[in-house]
Amino acid sequence: MASKFGLAGGIPERRVRPIWDAIDSRQFKNALKITTTLLSKHPHSPYALALKAMILERMGKSDEALSVCLNAKELLYKNESLLMDDLTLSTLQIVFQRLDHLELATSCYEHACGKFPNNLELMMGLFNCYVREYSFVKQQQTAIKMYKLVGEERFLLWAVCSIQLQVLCGNGEEKLLLLAEGLLKKHVASHSLHEPEALIVYFSILEQQAKYGDALEILAGKLGSLLMIEVDKLRIQGKLLARAGDYAAAANVYQKILEICADDWEAFLHYLGCLFEDDSSWSNETIIHPPKFVKCKLTHLTDEVFDSRVSNASAFVQKLQAEASNDSLRNPYLAHLEIERRKCLFGKNNDDDLIEAILQYYSRFGHLACFISDVEAFLQVLSPEKKMEFLDKLMKNSNSLSAVPTKALGQSINLFKTQELIGNVFRLSVGELEGFAVQMAELYCKNLPLSKDLDPQESMHGEELLSIVCNVLVQLFWRTRNPGYFVEAIMVLEFGLTIRRYVWEYKILLLHLYSQFGALLLAHERYKSLDVKNILMETVSHHILPQMLASPLWADLSNLLKDYLKFMDDHFRESADLTFLAYRHRNYSKVIEFVQFKERLQHSNQYLVARVEAPILQLKQSADNIEEEESILESLKCGIDFVELSNEIGSKSLTFNEDFQSRPWWTPTTEKNYLLGPFEGLSYYPKENLTKEREANVRGIIERKSLLPRMIYLSFQSASVLHKDNSEINGSLTDPKISSELKTLLERYAKLLGFSLNDAIDVVVGVSRGLKSYEVPV
Repeated sequence: MASKFGLAGGIPERRVRPIWDAIDSRQFKNALKITTTLLSKHPHSPYALALKAMILERMGKSDEALSVCLNAKELLYKNESLLMDDLTLSTLQIVFQRLDHLELATSCYEHACGKFPNNLELMMGLFNCYVREYSFVKQQQTAIKMYKLVGEERFLLWAVCSIQLQVLCGNGEEKLLLLAEGLLKKHVASHSLHEPEALIVYFSILEQQAKYGDALEILAGKLGSLLMIEVDKLRIQGKLLARAGDYAAAANVYQKILEICADDWEAFLHYLGCLFEDDSSWSNETIIHPPKFVKCKLTHLTDEVFDSRVSNASAFVQKLQAEASNDSLRNPYLAHLEIERRKCLFGKNNDDDLIEAILQYYSRFGHLACFISDVEAFLQVLSPEKKMEFLDKLMKNSNSLSAVPTKALGQSINLFKTQELIGNVFRLSVGELEGFAVQMAELYCKNLPLSKDLDPQESMHGEELLSIVCNVLVQLFWRTRNPGYFVEAIMVLEFGLTIRRYVWEYKILLLHLYSQFGALLLAHERYKSLDVKNILMETVSHHILPQMLASPLWADLSNLLKDYLKFMDDHFRESADLTFLAYRHRNYSKVIEFVQFKERLQHSNQYLVARVEAPILQLKQSADNIEEEESILESLKCGIDFVELSNEIGSKSLTFNEDFQSRPWWTPTTEKNYLLGPFEGLSYYPKENLTKEREANVRGIIERKSLLPRMIYLSFQSASVLHKDNSEINGSLTDPKISSELKTLLERYAKLLGFSLNDAIDVVVGVSRGLKSYEVPV
């Protein structure tokens, strides 16, 4: 590159360095001044023009920046004698990308590669452009050219990853994997492989084609030595053996893994899966947050085979427990519980053994905050009578709490949580429940000194107690409909935040309590205090967004939507940087992961809802100004794109990335709120899989609301006909076409609400005259 010889884009580097220094220190006016001087001496330098465009873009002068960039591009195309270096092109690329004209940067690189077909740096720049455009086929073609030019392994892997992406995220057929496999085989035969990541890619190509035997053969051969960490090698071997159906050999491999890493829970589930010839533990690999416990298939085993394999598993787990050098290792003891659970599921009537195992687990780990999440799945196997029997035994054991104050506190908290989990609290009278809440509040206050030396942002000992108090008070409100309990729940949590203002669980509970109470301003304040940033905007904003969409707090809703959409759009713009960085650092598994993550976010139901709601909110906010409304509708292409979205939403795949585990028990999803219905006599609701129900609901909302901008635009056009001659109207649409399209959309909208158009008109007229009271979905 020219800069290697003291030049930057054909200009002496000493003249360019002050410009970059000024840009880095955000002194854009000074940088522009130096660049203007530089251009007076080098008026036909594309690099100097690219620098000027970059400065103008940073100053917010987008139109000027684009014009300067186009001038630089024209110079590059016209003057064959000009230096065509990567520094100039990459600078132009930065500006074009920030101006949302990445295709212009790509065309510059394509032109440069056409002029200098053997320039590796330019080809890498072109590959980078295709990465940013997610043009997997062109990525593959460019990577193959680079591989043929220099024969480097990394470029072959770039091509193979591009092929994988065509199959996983594009429209590529699976037979393309044969091409990838052939390329790798040929390279291995002539050059072998030299990087562990390259071998991982090779295995993934073979796995996608179910060629597990071939992968095992490679793993056992010379290439297997690339994997330096023995446990990683064993994990791959165990997975391949299990997928190939050799469960006995796979079980032996997972046994070795557990002997090395006794606390590897996933390995234990795979070990049991292999013992019982059950592939359920691999079915969650594509799930972002797989469940801690998996469903299992046991019916295909005879009693004798099942007993034999359970005996083997129990003996191995006892061995792990005996050899455990660290008392904090939970896996060997959880493993015993899992074996007892599977015996229950097989119908061995071993409820008493499972109860005893959970009691032993409590005596060892009952002080840990994770105790309830550890044993929840095991308690679900028991009948209601057996659950109460377990609780009785646990209460008797609770008399012998640990002598260590923090452990004793943890055991007490988990005792309360277990009662809540099993549903015992609703066997108590209202007075007993009040006493229960008071007891926990007193325990919280009594143990405050235990946390006096902790950092303000650290979790307190016993902070969960106030959350339990809140749950009990909300349950009392649901039971009695006495709002005093509801107010007390709010006061308890506000008191907790006075003691410790960083407890996110208190803030989320308060957010939902204030929302239930109709105090959305306070709810929104609590949400803002969570300081939600980055990817948490996707996983956490479900706590407040639905309420805000139905509220009159338009300014706050506008900020919420803007922040969310800005994060998402910035991520889509910058995720390609991470992908190309992964390519350059030869971390090929991350390449696939980054692209799949970006695809997942692009199909987010919340993102689509926000994209539809943001312009509708703009139209609401400008409803008293026709000129502003028309300007907004013009920027939305008169709503045409949204009508297309409404038409396509039925076939679009949607993803649900919200973290519903953090929601309160009374509103497990955005669509459910038990407090709005009658008291059901339950205190615990297992997390239900409501994805299908939610997906249908979200599709309906998007389909319906996407029609609104177009209907508003057509309404304006129809209204203008009353005041203007048809010849004065924009000639692209005639009055009959406008009326016909508007009627069609109105009929469709009414149908989505469950009405015919005439019935919908009757309802609207009746409500407007005060003759009817009716609520429809918004």
